[in-house]
Amino acid sequence: MSIAHTPPSKLLLRALAGETLPVPPIWMMRQAGRYLPEYRATRAKAGDFLSLCYNPELAAEVTLQPIRRYGFDAAILFADILLVPQALGLDLWFVTGEGPRLSPITEAGGVAALKPADAIHDHLAPVYETVKILARELPSETALIGFAGAPWTVATYMIAGRGTPDQDPAHALKDENRAEFEALIDRITEATIEYLSAQVAAGAEVVKIFDSWAGSLKGDDLDRYSIAPMARITAALKARHPGLPVIAFPRGAGERFTDAARAIGADCIALDDGVSPEWAAEHVQPIACVQGNLASRHMVSGGQELIDETRRIRDALSKGPHVFNLGHGITPDADPENVALMIETLRETR
Repeated sequence: MSIAHTPPSKLLLRALAGETLPVPPIWMMRQAGRYLPEYRATRAKAGDFLSLCYNPELAAEVTLQPIRRYGFDAAILFADILLVPQALGLDLWFVTGEGPRLSPITEAGGVAALKPADAIHDHLAPVYETVKILARELPSETALIGFAGAPWTVATYMIAGRGTPDQDPAHALKDENRAEFEALIDRITEATIEYLSAQVAAGAEVVKIFDSWAGSLKGDDLDRYSIAPMARITAALKARHPGLPVIAFPRGAGERFTDAARAIGADCIALDDGVSPEWAAEHVQPIACVQGNLASRHMVSGGQELIDETRRIRDALSKGPHVFNLGHGITPDADPENVALMIETLRETR
């Protein structure tokens, strides 16, 4: 007897499967974050940011907070992209008001000193426990997204030891010691496959790969060090977990979002606000579901412009599969009332 395939019921999973919905599913990058007073209270209870990431109960709590408040169609695991370099053996700490610091990979042989990709799981076990809690506690209609940083973006932090405005230290290593640079990209790629696969095994239904600094790569470098590693991760995950939806975010790719959509093999391409929704509808949406791409500043300024832009994006992308989101993460100075206004506008009767 053959068993009929049951199509997904959660709105996010339906959009990622290629369905055009009357109202697109919605979630926000960094939706669990400092703009919410309840997040700030929980973080204070945890003591510091990394303690929050590694406390499964509190990390699950902050993941659930925006779902309770707004009824988003998806929750994204609360963690940080730099937990993987820490699991590979680098020191990681956060400086208040300045952001993350890592012990940098600054010399030949630095990659060889890292742990093997399959040795990360003991360190990251609390993250997998957070996923298990969320898989149990999320509302039945809410999809659970796991995530990781893409190899290029993670490498930029590992090489510089911190965030940089232009990713110059990573570009320098790439140009001066290509073998060492490519060995690092390979190690991060392998570790990311392991990490995301473990998140899926723990209950994540979708994974997203964030290449926040893809836009600083040009020409062949974008293909080789942003698109190709994300394609390798996507293929490996889909081989291990057939049917797993993948969202890829090569932020800053511009017109090359089309190449990314064709080459990565992801079910959805997340767009920043550097491209118009009308352009995306014509060039990217015929290839894959698109996610985006309201400018984050509207969560601060609100008003009629927020309403108009939300409608414009929704309507421009209404002829194909679309997940509504911001073009990047919500900022700490955002007004929670503006988030509610965006959702109300999106879900108004058409």
